[in-house]
Amino acid sequence: MDKLTEIMNWKAQEIADRIRPVDDGELAAFAPKAAQRGSFLQALEAPTGLAVISEIKRRSPSAGAIKDLGPSVEQAETYLSAGADCLSILTDGKYFGGALEDLSSVTEKFKNESRGIPCLRKDFMLHPIQVLEAAQAGASAILIIVRALSDEQMTALRRAADLAGLDSLYEIHSESELERAVKQNATIIGVNNRDLAVFKTDLGFSERLIPQFPKGVIAVSESGIWNREDAVRARACGAKAILVGEALMKAPDTAQLMKDFHQA
Repeated sequence: MDKLTEIMNWKAQEIADRIRPVDDGELAAFAPKAAQRGSFLQALEAPTGLAVISEIKRRSPSAGAIKDLGPSVEQAETYLSAGADCLSILTDGKYFGGALEDLSSVTEKFKNESRGIPCLRKDFMLHPIQVLEAAQAGASAILIIVRALSDEQMTALRRAADLAGLDSLYEIHSESELERAVKQNATIIGVNNRDLAVFKTDLGFSERLIPQFPKGVIAVSESGIWNREDAVRARACGAKAILVGEALMKAPDTAQLMKDFHQA
């Protein structure tokens, strides 16, 4: 069993006792609040250079412990002071050391920021109940991992996100997954440079896949970006944004690294 399958099997068990029908009205009730928080998509479109999605991540299956992190709000403050365009917050506990409270505490803390702090709920999404949880916790976007889901599951997640006023970041790793995301009318597609089956990373995936994206789709290069040179490679192949976790979490000078990314 590969690692992604293992994680998705666990996630199905984890959420099993929370699954219930989710009413359209429950989701739609959060749309006005989502609009007030600011659009994840627009935050990626805004910068003239690369947009940086800065990730709060305590650990991962590939890297192990990344940072002895206290409250997620402290890391969020560091990122925002350094100029992050938006945040990605891991809410999976078993494999990444996160929690839904990491997301809700950050969105509550910065809900009155004039520029808005759009946050992605980074988790292994399977059911609309997780979208409702994301909306309740103040997210502006959810993650849809194409490789891990059927077309029917992706459609249900996207529909729930749309009703709640949340954007959807479709994550791919191959041409066939890109084709499936495009059929879903994805507006934001991220290439995960890390193969989630074996957790090996290669920026060549972005360089191969992003030039194949349809015009108008916002391209995000995810994982394996450590320095300005990596960011330059991502931008050269057409990335509008990069998602960076470990490098920023470990950076001795977060502001300088963020500047390097923005100026790539």
